[in-house]
Amino acid sequence: MSINKDMDKTVKKNSEYHVPNLERALTILELLSFHSEGLTISEISTKLNFPRNSVFRIVSTLHNHDFLKKDDDFKTFTLSLKLLTVGIKALSEPTLVEKSLKVMRSLRDKYKETVPLGILKGEMGMVIEEVQGLHPFRFVLEPGRKFNLHTSAPGKAILAFLDQNERDKIIDKIEFEVFNKRTINNKDKYLKALKEVRKNGYSVDKAEEIEGMHCIGAPIFNRQGTAFASIWISGPSLRIREKDFHKIGLDIKKHADSISLSLGYYP
Repeated sequence: MSINKDMDKTVKKNSEYHVPNLERALTILELLSFHSEGLTISEISTKLNFPRNSVFRIVSTLHNHDFLKKDDDFKTFTLSLKLLTVGIKALSEPTLVEKSLKVMRSLRDKYKETVPLGILKGEMGMVIEEVQGLHPFRFVLEPGRKFNLHTSAPGKAILAFLDQNERDKIIDKIEFEVFNKRTINNKDKYLKALKEVRKNGYSVDKAEEIEGMHCIGAPIFNRQGTAFASIWISGPSLRIREKDFHKIGLDIKKHADSISLSLGYYP
């Protein structure tokens, strides 16, 4: 295994703002993650083709800040638990709502429409937060309000990316109540719609329950890679037009992905 080649991806030498010693420090940390037995300064220098003096200074600094442990007998360095502690704090402290609000406000400011945040609640969905739109006439979806999974953009967005067994268990409980001619009224049609959502990365509600109301949403993933929430925009069909669904959908997906990344999800 050529560690030096593997590490090249992490060292962006062409970046305008790169800090060489910081990049070397991060590369050394990643190298040590592959060597639980520890490495000496000379071994690190050889494997990464870094100057020994530079490695000595960087390793000493990381050791002084408790990011590395040193074995005095073998003169080797290994990763400490401090990185794990920092990572756990980054993942556990902020809640979903806290991580989502800034992104939701950004979407609201861009489209002027109401932006809710929702999760699954049994065979229904539930709004847990919303940022109200800026238009005089706007849809209001207050926290605690439940929504149907077969008609709503968030319901489709979450279910489309669930594990198949879990998804099927939920779908089997859906009654597929019909609200108008656009409502999906059976499991086969719903599965076909979810396949399209997976292909596009976003979901739509073409006034399938409320006349004149269009919604476009995208899933949010947790650090285990499970779709567990969704953000979407809701507004009248005169403002959220069908011809704009794809463009808006990709934009909402981009915003939802930023929330997922902030929660520790890596595609």
